[in-house]
Amino acid sequence: MSKLVFVTGNANKLKEVQAILSTGKQPVEIHSKNLDIDEIQGSTQEVSKVKCRRAAELLNGPCITEDTALCFEALDGLPGPYIKYFLEKLGHDGINKLLAGFESKNAWALCTFAYCAGPSSEPIIFEGRTDGTIVPARGAAKFGWDPVFEPNGTGLTYAEMPAEQKNLISHRYKALEKLRLYIQSL
Repeated sequence: MSKLVFVTGNANKLKEVQAILSTGKQPVEIHSKNLDIDEIQGSTQEVSKVKCRRAAELLNGPCITEDTALCFEALDGLPGPYIKYFLEKLGHDGINKLLAGFESKNAWALCTFAYCAGPSSEPIIFEGRTDGTIVPARGAAKFGWDPVFEPNGTGLTYAEMPAEQKNLISHRYKALEKLRLYIQSL
């Protein structure tokens, strides 16, 4: 398999996925399709499986979907898959204020890709995790919560990193590497 449909309406996610999967010995060509799919409430894995299964039905073929979570240690993993809504309502400053009363600012970024071979297939999950800290916003506010997440040991937020650096350490990269290995085994 050298071509794959990525179901997303997020241009930034598409750009990162294309950059990551277009490299290596067996590059994977990614095409995107924006489908209106209702998301259930639940764990990242549950949401991913249901969304990917529905996308494969609508496309009548193989596809991948992605869900990203930002999890705070102090909040026992919340907001998790709901970070998009927290960020929309609170902004970067509000995300920091949310943790103001807690000693721990530790967090982890979790990316879950689901691959479904077709409408009657069970989706397969690929996860990647990057541990870090929530910090006051630094860097360009071009992509979600990147300005407030500093991966451990880097001294930079995702937003401050060149794309090439981020794409070698990110939660998305780690999940995509697992997906790439699976696709190459088909």
